[in-house]
Amino acid sequence: MKRWLVGSLSLLSLVVSARSEAFCGFFVAGSNEKLTNNASQVAILREGNHTSLTMSNTYKGPPQNFAMVVPVPVVLKKEDVKTLPLDVFAHIDALSAPRLVEYWEQDPCAPQYDEERASPGAAPTAGAAGRSMDKDDSAHGVKIEARFAVGEYEILVLSAKESGGLETWLREHAYTIPQGAAEALAPYVRSQMKFFVAKVDIKKVKRDARGTVQLSPLRVSYDSNEVRLPVRLGLLNAEAKQDLIVYLLDPKSRFEAANYPNVFIPTNLDVVAQVKKDFASFYAELFDATLAPRQGKAIVTEYAWQTSSCDPCPTEPLTPGDLVTLGARGQGTAGYHGQWNGGDYSPWVLTRLHTRYDRTTLTDDLVFKTAPPMVGGRAEWNGASADAGAARSTDGTNNFQGRYIVRNYWKGPVACRSPHYGNWGGPPDGGANTPIAARGLATAPRGRVALRSVVQSPIPTLGIPGQPPPRRK
Repeated sequence: MKRWLVGSLSLLSLVVSARSEAFCGFFVAGSNEKLTNNASQVAILREGNHTSLTMSNTYKGPPQNFAMVVPVPVVLKKEDVKTLPLDVFAHIDALSAPRLVEYWEQDPCAPQYDEERASPGAAPTAGAAGRSMDKDDSAHGVKIEARFAVGEYEILVLSAKESGGLETWLREHAYTIPQGAAEALAPYVRSQMKFFVAKVDIKKVKRDARGTVQLSPLRVSYDSNEVRLPVRLGLLNAEAKQDLIVYLLDPKSRFEAANYPNVFIPTNLDVVAQVKKDFASFYAELFDATLAPRQGKAIVTEYAWQTSSCDPCPTEPLTPGDLVTLGARGQGTAGYHGQWNGGDYSPWVLTRLHTRYDRTTLTDDLVFKTAPPMVGGRAEWNGASADAGAARSTDGTNNFQGRYIVRNYWKGPVACRSPHYGNWGGPPDGGANTPIAARGLATAPRGRVALRSVVQSPIPTLGIPGQPPPRRK
């Protein structure tokens, strides 16, 4: 029986109809199907030196017993590992995703108002043939530090004296991993990191109405002086570009990469109406163009905003309950100052970082650090853009987002001598005007959109001159 291994932080797409997404580390199992990676989402909640890391995996296709291997800095205990609801990433993704808004210019002869600017352990299950995975192997320097079960997962926490021994241990337990695995594992072994192994008990998994296997997202919590995401192992079998989106939550600060260049996505750009038909493809082109001058070796900030608000809002802001689900530990330490029952609270900061990488661009684990507040992508009270397409620092609150605007200019009669143009609002019929969030960016078709033809605002950093607005009478 052939086996497979899948790299870290990945949305896994089988050559057949299987698909999985967003795990740290790598997978080992007994399937004969080849998997590739193209996207992943990870949430990191940070309180002082305490980190809660949430990983999600959705598997579609024939059920296969497999195990996930993730480097962690400490020996995890059962109380450090939780299974979460299947939709744990849906809300935070929709809230922080780049958004497309549409405005209609109001009657330029209508009365003008002086308004303020809007603020903005169980026994191992049957699977691949081989030795039992619940035994130490002193010959290879591998030791089982902890063993327990959580939901549909059987957990082992391993330590290893040398990377070659860990590679051999995995192979002798009937799991085939790519050539060069020992070299990739070596830095983690030298750093005395542990290896969190979560094996799926297929008998305990849930299925949806179509029979799709649904694996519970896993949240692991530990204390660490740094915020590090182990991505190097995923490069072992990366065959194409992979998208990585990281959501970082902190009571006070936004985050950025400490060991890679950081850039902000150009924002507050006016675009033509055709962008509404395929907003994800438009944004994918803008994102790729932003990374291109840096040969892909950069981390893009797409969102840094307080969790209690949004403007405009593709979905509701995060609640204290959302933060508890992602690992916030409750009153006082969670930053809500005890107001967990609907009262006023001090919001956290949600940062969304995004990169698209291959073996040549993301060669080290990602390390994150706190960073000063930034603003950008906001609107004035009348719908005019408050920022000229670029992020800027501030001494106050984080309010940065990727925001793109379709403007419908006034085409009605102008029955006054001194018209006032540039006041924007909702649709004339008073209908709903919910922003469109850019989702599924890893699989968004590239090459469909020419930025120069659809972006009306100038982007000097990308050499895009923009297009002038229509002339007024």
